[in-house]
Amino acid sequence: MSRAILLLAMGSVLMLPPTAEAAKQSDTATALHALIQREWQYQLEHSPTYASVSGDRRWNDRWDDLGLEAIEADHQHNLQVVAQVKKLDRKKLSAEDQLNQDLFLRDYEQWVEEHHFKTYLMPSNHLGSMPEGIKQPPGVQTAYQFADTLRFETVKDYEDWVARLQRFGTYVDQVIALMREGLREGRVHPQAVVKRMPPQVEKQLVDAPEKSAFHGPFTRFPASIPAAEQQRLAAAGRAAIAEVVLPALKRYHRFLVEEYAPKSPEQVGIWQLPEGEALYAFLARRFTTTSLTPDEIHALGLSEVKRIRAEMEAVKAKAGFKGSLADFFRYLRSDSRFYYPTGDELLTRYRSLSKRIDPLLVKLFKTLPRQPYGVEPTPEAMAPDATTGFYYPGASDGSRAGTYLVNLYRPETRPRWEMVPLTLHEAVPGHHLQTSLAAEQTSIPEFRRYAYHVAYGEGWALYCETLGDEMGLYEDPYDKFGQLSYDMWRAVRLVVDTGMHVKRWTRQQALDFFMENSPRQELDTTNEIDRYIAWPAQALAYKVGQLKIRELRTRAERELGSRFDVREFHDTVLLEGSLPLDLLEKQVQGWVAARKAAP
Repeated sequence: MSRAILLLAMGSVLMLPPTAEAAKQSDTATALHALIQREWQYQLEHSPTYASVSGDRRWNDRWDDLGLEAIEADHQHNLQVVAQVKKLDRKKLSAEDQLNQDLFLRDYEQWVEEHHFKTYLMPSNHLGSMPEGIKQPPGVQTAYQFADTLRFETVKDYEDWVARLQRFGTYVDQVIALMREGLREGRVHPQAVVKRMPPQVEKQLVDAPEKSAFHGPFTRFPASIPAAEQQRLAAAGRAAIAEVVLPALKRYHRFLVEEYAPKSPEQVGIWQLPEGEALYAFLARRFTTTSLTPDEIHALGLSEVKRIRAEMEAVKAKAGFKGSLADFFRYLRSDSRFYYPTGDELLTRYRSLSKRIDPLLVKLFKTLPRQPYGVEPTPEAMAPDATTGFYYPGASDGSRAGTYLVNLYRPETRPRWEMVPLTLHEAVPGHHLQTSLAAEQTSIPEFRRYAYHVAYGEGWALYCETLGDEMGLYEDPYDKFGQLSYDMWRAVRLVVDTGMHVKRWTRQQALDFFMENSPRQELDTTNEIDRYIAWPAQALAYKVGQLKIRELRTRAERELGSRFDVREFHDTVLLEGSLPLDLLEKQVQGWVAARKAAP
């Protein structure tokens, strides 16, 4: 047979109509893709604040609808989606689409399960100033000034913001209504959380609209907007702040002081809520993406605390310190050599650290994100109640880079020895690298590109703190002790979080255990404990996720020996987006098997 005839014959085979089975497989995949895409658009439309900070400006003129009717309608919608997904024959999907279906279904089933516990009746806490209750990118603190996250370049951008301000009163009243219903049902935050909230709102009760954080966009018009338009928009903004925003904030403040705070319990712990024990077990499963029970997590924490204390003793000896570990903690907390006198010096050091780390990434990473990041101070209004640092993701449309926010409040409480692990965690190769790389994987659906499973994302960032050894960043024993203190911090979380919410520890018991096992300052420790009170089980995810990723790497190194490539391992962990830990384990196992089978 001539080559031309052979090619013609092959072409005829390739053009044969698909079999009935292949057509069914194609139909199932098409139906799944259509459902996923339709639901992504639904979530954006019904979470306009999330859409806005993600860079989608189609609903920039509104807030999320937090009315009880809307919440119930959303729940019924989720039930319908679960039923639709379950009708699709999983066997007729490719391995990649089976993963899409599994992840998609898991999200909706968890939302349905959480609705039963009515967590929506506690939409507000001290972790963020108003606006509260809005859906932000997962893992992000809502206190970061909302207006500062949005693009303001056109007249429409400003008109949308004015429209949003005009609707702010309705939004705040919905938050208050949810909290009133929470009061009626006994779903209320403890006093340790509630007492922090009124002062945060008071800071926003300014005597003139121009002093409000909501007025910020009107102070930075682009030159492309004519002066007359600037005056019109600014006047409309001031009117909306004076007539709607400030009165709404006053109503919210009055509600907190007169109704909410007097009925908040003195004791801490989710066990006080209706079905509190079952709720905590659900939250532990949701945040860790494992089947670990609270008792198992508590025991794991105690084991990790013991292990890390032994490593701390070794580093203390290396540093030449002769006293006890408790003495060393006091030395690290109090000696002026470990602190910068000003916030400006602290910020300069954070920025120089980031520049030092950036060029070292190629040693451990094969694929790096295109999106840049910056290092900026935590906004002053939230700094007293905020953590030492956190990461705010960039916008998907490229209008906002990722931001590593560092807390400059009371620099005398911000030790130098914690700066390296914090930067590795929050910026690179931690949150910025992971979330940016996921967003840039256009071959996977949006709901996976922008997903955030806490055990994966925070576990990854905590694992990245340990990479400082491989990058040569822990040559100073005090920097290494800083890494161990951060590791201890996350181990302590397992103990005190389960302690307060399951074992009925007091807040003081949790504070004492934290201070006994960590050199962190009392201000940070107190803020951390109150965070665990307000956000039960979320803090469990960090250490559980880190241990799983480290376990997967150790297992791969052992099985592959000299064929192990850390850069390829990191690609395997990162390039499928955020995954529950059980599915991440399957990904790594598949990569190891493929490496073994390769020539």
